[in-house]
Amino acid sequence: GETDPVIWRGPLVARTLEQLLTEVAWGPLDVLVIDLPPGTGDAQLTLAQRAPLTGAIIVSTPQDIALSAARKGLRMFQKVGVPVLGLIENMSYFICPHCGARTDIFAHGGARREAERLGTPFLGEIPLDVHIRETSDGGTPIVIAEPESPQAQAFLAIADDVWPTVA
Repeated sequence: GETDPVIWRGPLVARTLEQLLTEVAWGPLDVLVIDLPPGTGDAQLTLAQRAPLTGAIIVSTPQDIALSAARKGLRMFQKVGVPVLGLIENMSYFICPHCGARTDIFAHGGARREAERLGTPFLGEIPLDVHIRETSDGGTPIVIAEPESPQAQAFLAIADDVWPTVA
């Protein structure tokens, strides 16, 4: 049913990723971005072992616990020979839509400090923003729905920084 958990373990994850990469008729692609859950689990290891990855981008919120998981993921990709293209801070700050005041809900700046400490490029900050969620949930990402918005510009600036390393 709709509320039943989907439990994906090693062999199922590996088989599904293999099908995704080899059996989907992708057509011509410039880049294929695969968004993975945080950590060093079966999905990350399977991709690193079975696909020619150009690189990994580590995304973290600014809190220490999230940065610890990001650090582990970064080291895992380095250990298996996948270049780490950089680190992004998600939910970096919140701009009140009513008054315009900025609030650093999750202690802004942790990912930038961690990237500097690890010698990894810091790629940018993505705000915690209701429009990002609404447009994503609606099936039209903010960069398409509102390309001139500051939220979209945050994503586009990161893409501009990463593109030369993957093109």
